[in-house]
Amino acid sequence: MLMFRERRPAIRTLCGWAISVLSEAGAIRECGEHGWMRDSGDPHAHERAFDMAQQDPPEGYSPEAAAVAIAEVLESIGDTCPECPAEEIV
Repeated sequence: MLMFRERRPAIRTLCGWAISVLSEAGAIRECGEHGWMRDSGDPHAHERAFDMAQQDPPEGYSPEAAAVAIAEVLESIGDTCPECPAEEIV
């Protein structure tokens, strides 16, 4: 007999969800050479990410918890890639 499993959500952690929201809002970007997350430095993108988190939090989380997750990811990344020499950062 063929059995079907329930599909897992595409993003399994609150941190993963926050990273995807920040990326979608344009608040973070990836170092093209090394793949590290970098803060885009766009305050409007940060605001969009917080708005998205509060308006559409992931299932099972409050809007406040979603906003905290966004803030924690922003605090954990820098605006530079640790592997790039300072003069190469654009």
